[in-house]
Amino acid sequence: MPNSLRASFDDTSSARSAAPARLPLLDVLRGAAILGTLMTNVWIFATPGSEWAFLQGTPMPDPLGEPAEALFRFLADGKFLSLLTILFGVGLAIQYDSAARRGTPWPRGYRPRALFLFAEGTLHFVLVFGFDVLMGYALTALLIARLLARSERVRRAVMWTSVSLHVALMSLITVALLAAPSDDSGNEVSDAAVDVYAHGSWFDQIAFRLENAVPLRMEPVFSFGLLVFLFLLGVRLHRAGAFTPTDRGRQLRSRMAVWGLGVGIPFNAALWLGGEEFFFLGRYVAAPVVAVGYLGLVGVALDRGWFPAFLTHGLSAVGRTALSSYVLQNVLCMLACYGLGLGLAEHFADSGPWWVMGLWATVCVSLVAASTLWLRHFSHGPLESVQRRVLRR
Repeated sequence: MPNSLRASFDDTSSARSAAPARLPLLDVLRGAAILGTLMTNVWIFATPGSEWAFLQGTPMPDPLGEPAEALFRFLADGKFLSLLTILFGVGLAIQYDSAARRGTPWPRGYRPRALFLFAEGTLHFVLVFGFDVLMGYALTALLIARLLARSERVRRAVMWTSVSLHVALMSLITVALLAAPSDDSGNEVSDAAVDVYAHGSWFDQIAFRLENAVPLRMEPVFSFGLLVFLFLLGVRLHRAGAFTPTDRGRQLRSRMAVWGLGVGIPFNAALWLGGEEFFFLGRYVAAPVVAVGYLGLVGVALDRGWFPAFLTHGLSAVGRTALSSYVLQNVLCMLACYGLGLGLAEHFADSGPWWVMGLWATVCVSLVAASTLWLRHFSHGPLESVQRRVLRR
């Protein structure tokens, strides 16, 4: 991270607000992150074998032979998920500040919320999607919640130690992949896995996820260091005022856009072109750098009025119903792609990438419309309302 940008993040105390004002930029960013994660997940739903095919290592598209799909997936893979993780850290910092103002014990007062999120994630994993992020976020949040009550020095040490170990682990995995003999047979998805998504019932798919819960849940385990880092990065960005409509906030957003995109895009592109052996470095090391650039770019676009009003309002509506929209988009893709619904994954298996991108666009429009209409009558999304009612908040 450049010294000028790091210095801005270190000076956090002066940017904290005394009043719990809602930050419009955060809603837009959450909306962009939710729709952006679907840019990656939609390919999982649309691939024969779905979640299991992804674990087996589906080949990446050829930038020369399939430029549209390659660009679409390159812009999304790992980047919006990292952005969503940063924003979750921001939300945790906001909740900590709110608890401090109310005099609520911390982190004891936060634990029920994290445990409820873990329960929601577990249901989402079992019933809908094997690559749920909520369970990992809930467990990481429990650790970060404790760190918020510690000194900035402790948080900084944990932050940089965790990312250093994470980069070392991803580098070791990459070296192992480069040293391993080439064997394409391991990428073949079993007929049984393809059949369970193409023709199996909902209960067959639930049973399949439960039987393969350990491999399906490995991503948040080996990327835990990255989760910790991004959560704490979100905390620091919030406390540095990166989301506020101030000169300082605008300056930080411009720097993040320049450095995140200027460094992250070429780095990620080089790893992408390097081949499948560099997948882990690309998705879990370079992509988070681009995510910082995306955060800054969206902020700059809003600051300068580049977004039309309908886009800003649509993203904001999805962001205000982020939990509900995240689950709903996966439910819609499940019903569209699997045999228990329309079965599009099997029907269009050899039809090229355009239908997948069309499905993504259709689901995005549906989410924007649904969230906008819902918020005309309710102040919170449906799952958010359930959470507030259960926790009585």
